[in-house]
Amino acid sequence: MAASAHTNPSKAEDTRSEPDRAFAGEPGTASKLLALEARLRQLGSLMVAYSGGVDSAFLAATAHRVLGPRMLAVLADSPSLARRDLEQARSFAHGLEMPLHVVATEELERPEYARNEADRCFHCKDELFAAMEALGAKLGFDRIAYGMNADDTRDFRPGQRAAEDHAVLAPLAEAGLTKIEIRSLAKAAGYSLWDRPAAPCLSSRVEYGRTVTREVLEQVERAEESLRQLGFRELRVRHHGELARVEIARAELPRALSMEMLDAISAALKQAGFQYVTLDCAGFRSGSMNVILPADVLARRGA
Repeated sequence: MAASAHTNPSKAEDTRSEPDRAFAGEPGTASKLLALEARLRQLGSLMVAYSGGVDSAFLAATAHRVLGPRMLAVLADSPSLARRDLEQARSFAHGLEMPLHVVATEELERPEYARNEADRCFHCKDELFAAMEALGAKLGFDRIAYGMNADDTRDFRPGQRAAEDHAVLAPLAEAGLTKIEIRSLAKAAGYSLWDRPAAPCLSSRVEYGRTVTREVLEQVERAEESLRQLGFRELRVRHHGELARVEIARAELPRALSMEMLDAISAALKQAGFQYVTLDCAGFRSGSMNVILPADVLARRGA
């Protein structure tokens, strides 16, 4: 029997991807996703610098969906990566059966990185991209991408200069995808990390001019993990030598303001090795260490 010409369209098979269906009513975001997919398909094969954060994870997952085994997520492991973030990154890749290669990077051995000046991130990304180039030469990948989004072009991010030096692509930014849009697309795709707080490297917690060492990074990691054990979710422990400056998201800040919790925070951070503990009344601000940088440095953005 021939199929009826009056098939109910609501019963017809919907072949669109989950993000396409979720954003059918938001043509701007949907068209950006299509542009991203088309760009990735055009590349043919790709290595993605993957940290497990929502931007690089969404880029890697989309590249995996589009390119299959012709993509490789590359995770840099070093003392500046918290063990918690390493395991979360591994878990996400494993859940998607996404090809993952963990490469050890040695940015801490670079004096220009360890002395922790305003261009520290350049030396970190330079180390990573050089390692990825060497890996790509062995495995037959000649294109590298990273998770810079459209919002990042307005921030102070010296790592962007390293990306330019190594001809690393930024497909999310090329497609015009913002952080909010990436989180929304990740949620629509069912990725549990869609609302994960940003987690830059541990070195970003250390005040400029203070030498970055393995011991300092371990101290920051212990301190932040102790605050998570107290139930806080979005936070930073800024390392100012003997002083720890604690930033907690403003939505969570009222919970920190009882005497009992203040005592618990102080005890936890002193256990981590700090002599003095202060709670920043302004709350968590991404990149708060940059406020001391001269205006001409900030004006250079990623340059």
